[in-house]
Amino acid sequence: MKIIRTPEERFENLPDYSFQPHYIDIADNLRMHYIDEGPSDGEVVLLLHGEPSWSYLYRKMIPVYTDAGYRVIAPDLIGFGKSDKPLEMDDYSYQSHTDWMVAFIEALDLNGINLFCQDWGGLIGLRIAGSHNDRFARIVAGNTFLPNGKGKPSAEFLQWQEFSKTAPILPIHKIMQNSTVTALSQEELDAYWAPFPDKTYMAGAKIFPSLVPTSEDDVAIPTNLKAWEVLSKSPKPFLCLFSDKDPITAGGDKIFKKYMAGAKDQPHQTIENGGHFLQEDRGEDIAKIMIDFMKHS
Repeated sequence: MKIIRTPEERFENLPDYSFQPHYIDIADNLRMHYIDEGPSDGEVVLLLHGEPSWSYLYRKMIPVYTDAGYRVIAPDLIGFGKSDKPLEMDDYSYQSHTDWMVAFIEALDLNGINLFCQDWGGLIGLRIAGSHNDRFARIVAGNTFLPNGKGKPSAEFLQWQEFSKTAPILPIHKIMQNSTVTALSQEELDAYWAPFPDKTYMAGAKIFPSLVPTSEDDVAIPTNLKAWEVLSKSPKPFLCLFSDKDPITAGGDKIFKKYMAGAKDQPHQTIENGGHFLQEDRGEDIAKIMIDFMKHS
């Protein structure tokens, strides 16, 4: 596996992102970057991002948690942010992303995890919460899902899969701005572009949509169904915070509320004026809601 690493100077002077970088070597000789803020003995909040973002997405939320005394861990998935980037699209799979994140959690020996997951952060995080349920205390899901292979994907999603895989360069600026309600500044848009100096760094981002299982015979489905079985019976608190302006995951919260045992009688909320990347639009408010949930569940 050939690996490249985004030069550090690409990440200098990013707006509202002055967090100390941390790095850890995980499986396959890969180096993963993560933010680790707040008291080292604090209750853990794990923030998982998706496509094509990175831990920069959580810059508004992290200080809210740390001010409340929590230890916040926000990793960059392999292929994103400051983490290492395998060069070939074939180097990435749903299973490899899961294995890399499990290796990260085990390397840091994270326990009592309060998970906030969005987009691919949910596909990975919820799968791991099913297979390593003893490490998790609570789950907050926002604009995400855990595919079971049932249902027919929309024509728009299939087009997105094909476009992202075949486009010479992903239009990161356009993707991020079109997926938020808030008007992002040029500096913020450039921060999302920072991990990708040129197209050779984009293999992970380009293949990610194609890794979403869309049929029951997908190789990823049996593992996801095992996670569903565990999570559907787990009494650990499960909160849905889906936004009102995300056409991608709209309605996904209803499935979680119906089938997750831990979702019963929880204070689920619809986040108003939030796009797909609700962390950009309502980040501080979401963090406050989650803190209240953690304190009372």
